Amino acid sequence: MKISVVTVAWNAAPTIGHTIDSVLGQTHPDIEHLVIDGASTDRTAEIVRSYEDPRIRLVSEPDRGLYDAMNKGLRLFAGDAVGFLNADDRFAAPDTLAQIAAALATNDAVLGNLDFVADLTGGQVTRRWRGTPFRRGAFRRGWMPAHPTFYIRRALAERTGAFDTGYRIAADYDFMLRALELGPEAPRVAFLDRVLVHMMAGGASTSGLGAYLRGNLESLRARQRWLGAGAVDLALVAKPLGKLGQFARR
Repeated sequence: MKISVVTVAWNAAPTIGHTIDSVLGQTHPDIEHLVIDGASTDRTAEIVRSYEDPRIRLVSEPDRGLYDAMNKGLRLFAGDAVGFLNADDRFAAPDTLAQIAAALATNDAVLGNLDFVADLTGGQVTRRWRGTPFRRGAFRRGWMPAHPTFYIRRALAERTGAFDTGYRIAADYDFMLRALELGPEAPRVAFLDRVLVHMMAGGASTSGLGAYLRGNLESLRARQRWLGAGAVDLALVAKPLGKLGQFARR
């Protein structure tokens, strides 16, 4: 099974090498690393090209933001399955994609655990995201997976469609909700109870209280649109409360 890892980057020269190294260091033999660079003004594209590895595909051109760039990845990936690894994240172990591929052999989607770290060179773990298995209806109760651990087969990606660029922060939440909660039949979802990704904090959804609040309100809007949620629902309270425990696990 060919796994496509999509990395969206913009001015990511300090970290993109760590991300690429963690992809190329995977034991799974069939990998595509698709790097979507938004015409960075630093050395990001130069660093990617320096690898000269046939498993890497670089697209470097202007885009209309994070989710527009991610949609390019969805249109261009060549694998049997796809997932997203941010330009300041890394896989937690060399066999991460092998574990994901094995699970996808009999499932439509895979998700797992994630650690937030201070840096990508052995930095301290600052927050631990521990997932749980998916059951249909879980998004109504405040459940959501860590997007960097979320991999889906091509058929499910095509059925789900593009990221909604009308969201500034929660398009990944909306995408995962549509992938897992909509459709006539529930997809087969494997939960890997292990840390799959080390993620640096400070992205669009973790950059401060304002981003955190906006993300929760945008997530509510997604549930209102697709699940018929009211002006306030259980998940609006349960989702942020569930994240509080992630800090307690440090």
